[in-house]
Amino acid sequence: MADASRKVEINCKVNGEARTLQVYPMARLLDVLREELRLTGTKEGCGEGECGACSVLIDNVLVNSCLVPVLQAEGAEIKTIEGIASGEQLHAVQEAFIACGGAQCGICTPGMVIAAVNLLERTPNPSEADIRTGLAGNLCRCTGYMKIFEAVVRACQKQNSEARIQNPE
Repeated sequence: MADASRKVEINCKVNGEARTLQVYPMARLLDVLREELRLTGTKEGCGEGECGACSVLIDNVLVNSCLVPVLQAEGAEIKTIEGIASGEQLHAVQEAFIACGGAQCGICTPGMVIAAVNLLERTPNPSEADIRTGLAGNLCRCTGYMKIFEAVVRACQKQNSEARIQNPE
């Protein structure tokens, strides 16, 4: 077991880039992402795993980074909001959030986008219930959720349209 008072070396991939970090093993992944790696898109909302503002993907599993000790990131692949776009090309979910007004104050937006991307990767044609379940761990105090819901539907439609263009039957 690692001594929590001494830094340890953690090797992982963050947004596709191999990283070696010298960190305290029980430091929160959220803090390491924001303070050590300067990936400040991931937000701290509640610090208790209740709001989803700090959501990231670890090995394609949606997690609240405020609850994850960085030691658990050893050997993992982590994706933050900074890793969602492809260069200058925004992800369909990001474009839809902009078009539908799904982003207001911005605190929940990164976690909400990550959750929506994860949902659409797992369920390319989600039902209304799937969308509600997929976003259930993320709280928003500004939008009333309808604009966010509309953004996910729009992103789903765009992805399905692009898939039909690339793979005509």
